[in-house]
Amino acid sequence: MWVRSLIKLQLYTYFIANNHRMFKKILIANRGEIALRVIRTCREMGIKTVAIYSTADKDSLHVKFADEAVCVGKAAGADSYLNIPHIMAAAEITNADAIHPGYGFLAENANFAEICAKYNIKFIGPTPEMIRSMGDKITAKETMIKAGVPCIPGSDGLLESLDQARKLALEMGFPVILKATAGGGGKGMRVVWAEDELERAYDTAKAEAGASFKNDGIYMEKFVEEPRHIEIQIAGDQFGTVCHLSERDCSIQRRHQKLLEESPSPFMTPELRQKMGEAAIKAASAINYESVGTIEFLVDKHRNFYFMEMNTRIQVEHCVTEEVINFDLIKEQIKIAAGIPISGKNYEPEMHAIECRINAEDPYNDFRPSPGTITVLHTPGGHGVRVDSHIYAGYTIPPYYDSMVSKIIAIAQTREEAINTMERALSEYVIEGVKTTIPFHQQLMKNKDFREGNFTTKFIESFEMK
Repeated sequence: MWVRSLIKLQLYTYFIANNHRMFKKILIANRGEIALRVIRTCREMGIKTVAIYSTADKDSLHVKFADEAVCVGKAAGADSYLNIPHIMAAAEITNADAIHPGYGFLAENANFAEICAKYNIKFIGPTPEMIRSMGDKITAKETMIKAGVPCIPGSDGLLESLDQARKLALEMGFPVILKATAGGGGKGMRVVWAEDELERAYDTAKAEAGASFKNDGIYMEKFVEEPRHIEIQIAGDQFGTVCHLSERDCSIQRRHQKLLEESPSPFMTPELRQKMGEAAIKAASAINYESVGTIEFLVDKHRNFYFMEMNTRIQVEHCVTEEVINFDLIKEQIKIAAGIPISGKNYEPEMHAIECRINAEDPYNDFRPSPGTITVLHTPGGHGVRVDSHIYAGYTIPPYYDSMVSKIIAIAQTREEAINTMERALSEYVIEGVKTTIPFHQQLMKNKDFREGNFTTKFIESFEMK
């Protein structure tokens, strides 16, 4: 053990003494607030940045804040932020030696990571093999079972027929859930409460999976009732060291899309944190993971936890973790990609942080998207408030991309104080010209069950706007 520690110390000393090995210019293959977030850390690290943008984003702040900017296509994501040839051409003409994919778009695209390697441009993230091993949920589950990570009971691989699905469901007992193997965001997912619902759910899940992912493979799991969605942030380096950086509770969600995240989880105990942290390290170590990532778990009311999936990228809610342990995850991600060893220290939250995602949606009208021009903007501030956003007065929110326009994070010593800080900050946040989810979050902060930590992933189904 001491020999390994000595080697790691020598490696770390070497890389610190040879700063020229750090990237000189990073192209950010993304847009909006995450592009700005990466640009800020790069500037602190003395690294030049290249922004890419679509014709719809020519006036976006990430374009203005980067050292260079290249238009890569028309407004639609497929023509721009998903256009690999155009992005690689932008990297070549600007002499970028690394690409940061952010989240979404190409962040978990193994083919893109492979192309970057082919052209000797570092993909700031895991290897293509690691992305593939966790991208397919069946393969991921098999890997986790071999690693000794708790998994939800279910089918051994893909379902081959309705008859097989029916037999397995009757053996496990209803309710069960059907999931797309290449899925995400709730697509190709159906909960089945009784046998007479199974055929329709099976056909619908397969059709939706095929339409959404060009892969209609589905599998079955036992449906966990009254679940919490709790994830563990992890980091692994190129030398086999993996650590965890505590948990985030993402149970407040609508149609499997997260609306609010916090750390620590009000449901967590020290014993559960230790067990989940150890399981997350096992999961990442099983694929020799390098970069930052997240192991997502479902936790039942008895605090039994089960592996859901691994996100091989930085996540929207990474700033919650940053605030409770005072740690720059983007900087760590860049350092890992440059070959710098991590400390190997496991972290526990020292503060309480809550993040509200502010979307350009109308919460009084079934969260209908509300693109348009922002006429008035006032951003909250004060002690314990962080806002990550790319909007400004006069900015036009395009209809082509995700509707999230801002993240507001409240940080305090206790959960109650964090909620109070968030309530105050939301009252200061003024966005006019479009509808936003600010009123939803204001009502959520006043909700008795939420304030008492009494909620599951089904909480929003019974939440009514007033």
